[in-house]
Amino acid sequence: MTELKACKVCNIGRQKCYGLAVTSLDQLKIKGCEALGFSPCTSVTVVLEYDGTVIEDEDYFLCLPANTKFMLLHDKETWSPAHQVDRGIAGPSRESVHLILGAVDNVDGAECWHRLAEQLRQDLASIILMSEADLQSLIDVPCSNLASALGFSQQKTQVLQDTLQRMLDRREEERQSKELLQLYLKAMEQENSQDPQEKSTKLDETDGVQVESVVGFSSRTLMVLKDKTQPETRLSNEELQMVLRLGVKIMMEVLGWDSERAALLVQACECELSKRLQQVQALQSLRAQCQSISQPQTEGETRAKRRK
Repeated sequence: MTELKACKVCNIGRQKCYGLAVTSLDQLKIKGCEALGFSPCTSVTVVLEYDGTVIEDEDYFLCLPANTKFMLLHDKETWSPAHQVDRGIAGPSRESVHLILGAVDNVDGAECWHRLAEQLRQDLASIILMSEADLQSLIDVPCSNLASALGFSQQKTQVLQDTLQRMLDRREEERQSKELLQLYLKAMEQENSQDPQEKSTKLDETDGVQVESVVGFSSRTLMVLKDKTQPETRLSNEELQMVLRLGVKIMMEVLGWDSERAALLVQACECELSKRLQQVQALQSLRAQCQSISQPQTEGETRAKRRK
């Protein structure tokens, strides 16, 4: 049975807020519409209530912590910060929102990084779910101010900001790599579309074509496996598991490789999958440590009361 996830939903005005327990993003939309009184046929967009991040990916939704607050928007509705809604400017007018934002830009910036700092103080692992704009906001804050907000030493805060900068740089590198891959795939499609007969002939001459249709590999996955260095780092968890499930013999047939090369690939995929599992376990451990920070203080207060 799929595990239930506790969350909250509200409408654009934030006048109504309901607690729900759902198993998926689609179920959140259905039960959220029912709770907020929306029509069952209404098309809605799910965003994070506190910053307006659009939630479309199921895996990202499942990674969010329990009791995250979501907002359901109709097609013509636009997310606005809570303080702007209170002042009566929430609604579909983008022009009004931009005018107000221009007048209170400095105040919003301060509120933004203070909110993010509070989020980090409660759960340090939430860094992983922050947007690039959020990361940049925390990087731009003076180290002494951020240290005061987090309750950290300046040295520890500087290490944290350096870590945030590395995360930001890595995301930029990943984006550039994806753009290059898209350009490459587009060029390959154009090249293949120029001579369909030649393309068909080449496919017929490939030993792994029949095996491809059986094992379920996509053309993109095969391209990564055949043409890329360290292909295991570019595969999803499902694709890595598929390589391990098929084993060396079938991978030899699919890729047309010798046994040694296919065995190295399978081994590399196994190591990559294991590394990702360790990262998930490390994240869970980090969450547990963050949640237990306040426990020693509580136990100390209890002992003091007993002495009295």
